[in-house]
Amino acid sequence: MEGNPTQSEAWALTQAALKMKDALESGDLDEMKAAVRLNWRLWTIFQAELLSPNCVIPIEIRQNVLSLANFIDKHSVNFMGSPDPNGVDVLININREIAGGLHEGAKNASMQENPQEENAQEEAPGLSAIDLSNLEA
Repeated sequence: MEGNPTQSEAWALTQAALKMKDALESGDLDEMKAAVRLNWRLWTIFQAELLSPNCVIPIEIRQNVLSLANFIDKHSVNFMGSPDPNGVDVLININREIAGGLHEGAKNASMQENPQEENAQEEAPGLSAIDLSNLEA
C-alpha cells in the first residue's frame, strides 16, 4: 500500500525471500550469495531504523527484532564464508514469517482506523470465496 511503511517492509521481505528461493532453486551459488547479500542489506536498513532515536516502535519489540537481525547478520556471514544451500531456507522462512506478521498487523490497524471497510466486507459476505475455477478463459 502506498504510504504504508509496514506494508512496504512486508513487501520488501517477501521480495527478498522470493529472490533467495529462486536462487536456491537455480542451484547457482553466485546467485544465492547475491540474494543473501540483498536480504542482509535489507535487514541492515531495519537495524538502522530500529536504532534511530526517532524510532517509535516499543522497546520490547525493537529488542526482539534487533536480536533477530543479529541472527540474520551471523547467519549471512556464515553463509558467505561457507555457502551451504541448506542455510538459505532459514532466511527465507524468517522473512516469510515476519512479512506475514507485518501484513496481518497492517490489515488489523487499517480495520481499526477504517471500520467502514470492515462493514463493507460484512455487507458482501462470501465474495472472496466465489469459485471461478470452472469458468473458461
